[in-house]
Amino acid sequence: MEDRVYYLGFSAFPGIGPLRFKLLVKFFGSAKASWNASYKDLVKINLGEKLAARFIQFRDDFSLSLYISKLKDKEIKFITLFDDNYPKLLKQISDAPIVIYMRGNLPDEVRPRIGVVGTRRITIYGRDVTEKLTAELVGAGFIIVSGMAYGVDTKAHETAIENDGKTIAVLGCGVDIIHPRSNFNLYWQIVKKHGAVISEFPPGMMANVGLFPARNRIISGLSLGVLVTEGAEDSGSLITASYGAEQGREVFAIPGPINSNLSRGPTKLLKAGAKLVTEVGDILEELKIKPISQIRQISQIGNLTKDEEKILELLQNESLHFDAIIAKAKIDATKLASILSMMELKNIIKNSGEGNYNLTEIVK
Repeated sequence: MEDRVYYLGFSAFPGIGPLRFKLLVKFFGSAKASWNASYKDLVKINLGEKLAARFIQFRDDFSLSLYISKLKDKEIKFITLFDDNYPKLLKQISDAPIVIYMRGNLPDEVRPRIGVVGTRRITIYGRDVTEKLTAELVGAGFIIVSGMAYGVDTKAHETAIENDGKTIAVLGCGVDIIHPRSNFNLYWQIVKKHGAVISEFPPGMMANVGLFPARNRIISGLSLGVLVTEGAEDSGSLITASYGAEQGREVFAIPGPINSNLSRGPTKLLKAGAKLVTEVGDILEELKIKPISQIRQISQIGNLTKDEEKILELLQNESLHFDAIIAKAKIDATKLASILSMMELKNIIKNSGEGNYNLTEIVK
């Protein structure tokens, strides 16, 4: 079996997390060698006698081929930590998941991602500001990342879909478990058309309060920043914001009524230095992203091919050289030259010299 398959075995074993897994691979040289290591060697590297024995027992009883077969039957895809398509931002965090299980399709990383989180006990005010800011973020080209929980999370995902945007739901359970059950339709809307539902937990694992902090670090890890729209002082959304700050992400918060307990979370973040947000421009300014609506622009320009849309998105905030476009868009050089020439004829882009391309004033 190829080495990436052995990542699945470690992701299914409770007891060896991302940090310990990295140490194993560093010591033994590969996931396969780590998986097949002897009890003696595992103890020698300080895995611990009890954990080493438990791992050996698990390994002897676990069938990798059967596990892969079950994933295929459930139409669950997986991405390992060292696959090329593993999310780049997420890979940067120290405890990046060993494996990401997925239903649906992860949106292209060309577009910026932002986490939108908050209380499960959403108020009318919280619903309104979450809907307003999420719609504006989608209009500015952002992919919305959240946890598909009750309240703010659900409203963020729903608003992204209603505005024909893309969204990523990070679960605190197996990717085949729809939790909460009331989000059954939302789950399948995301999977079939609007993005991906992902989890680091193996299929079949039920939701557990103890798993949510681990889920929260993935939400922030996937994102350029985290926006907290409403939450109590002890809200789980503050854990996500805390992870975001530790990971070097920007933290944004919306001020709320001072007589509401659910304003205390954002207020606490603002006092600690979070960026105050009342409109999408506050976020764009902090992230140094131009306030351009990619989706609306594409529809205004007319019928574009998928490759043309991809190039348009790449040039959204910067000028790129021909070679950089090849690398980012993964388009053959000959084909790309033809596409760029056609886009120049449509007056969408222009060659600013020495093989550098940028958008024309029409779409800026």
